[in-house]
Amino acid sequence: MRARDDAEFTEFAATMIRPLRRTAYLMCGDWHRAEDAAQDALVKVYRRWNRIERREGVKSYAHRAVVTSVLDQARKPWRRERPDETDEAALVAPDIGGPVDDRLLVIKALAQLAPSQRACVVLRYYNDLSVEETADILGVSQGGVKSQTSRGLDRLRELLGHTERSAS
Repeated sequence: MRARDDAEFTEFAATMIRPLRRTAYLMCGDWHRAEDAAQDALVKVYRRWNRIERREGVKSYAHRAVVTSVLDQARKPWRRERPDETDEAALVAPDIGGPVDDRLLVIKALAQLAPSQRACVVLRYYNDLSVEETADILGVSQGGVKSQTSRGLDRLRELLGHTERSAS
């Protein structure tokens, strides 16, 4: 890679690491896995840097790579193992707006969605992507995105409607 391309990628990576990590966290609920997925996504982007369209193509490719990485991680048997001790760093919620209690409730509810529903809801409403962009990233039809998003939102409403909140 030329020095100019290397500098462009470094700037891109510095700008995108946090959004990619947050997207991954909202999809998997684990900061360590999210960090791994974001780094894996940036490695994939780096490998294809000279072949990706620079305008919106590179962001779309990075989002697709992080979603794929999270879904691939979930399929690996060793990822399903849970340590006996609770990792305090994994319990820290990302800064996604709203009171901390609400964020934790939403994150807990997101974790209960099917992976495809979770991916659609996160990409559409957290990353504010269009149906078309989400379909492109996930490699599904626009109708698939709409139905999975609708089912995911219905399930979130159900989960959040039945969740009791502590009175403060």
